[in-house]
Amino acid sequence: MAAAALLGGCGGAAQQDTTPAACLRGPAAFAEALRAAPGDVQLKGGVTISGCLVRNQSPGDLADVGASLVKVSTDLNARARHDPGGPPTVQLGFLVGAVARAASKTAGIHAELLRRIQAAALYGPAGKPPPPPFDQTYEKGYAAGKDHG
Repeated sequence: MAAAALLGGCGGAAQQDTTPAACLRGPAAFAEALRAAPGDVQLKGGVTISGCLVRNQSPGDLADVGASLVKVSTDLNARARHDPGGPPTVQLGFLVGAVARAASKTAGIHAELLRRIQAAALYGPAGKPPPPPFDQTYEKGYAAGKDHG
């Protein structure tokens, strides 16, 4: 029984180190899930965005998930600049908040990814700040992402 308990404990830890398959389906999977922001954003199988960033994530999985998240952040930034008070801005804030949520729990391995996503999210052509309703709308999404993303 003790051996079974030890094996069970190891299995649980291994699952925490494995990137869910839903997270490896590319940018379209994240973009589709984010349409529900600021509500219940989930990938296939009920995986949250923060659930895609696990402790001791393999470098390949981190690169794949990271590339998808940066792509989505970049695309949402462009759309949010055209609709600063609309859904793309909420989705963008939610994405950044969800990654910040995960990064705060993974001993720093996702800090660089968070920095890149924030840079993509807040990029402004020629250094121009986003239009006024952007900040409030982005913050609404960010708070939701931090809370349950």
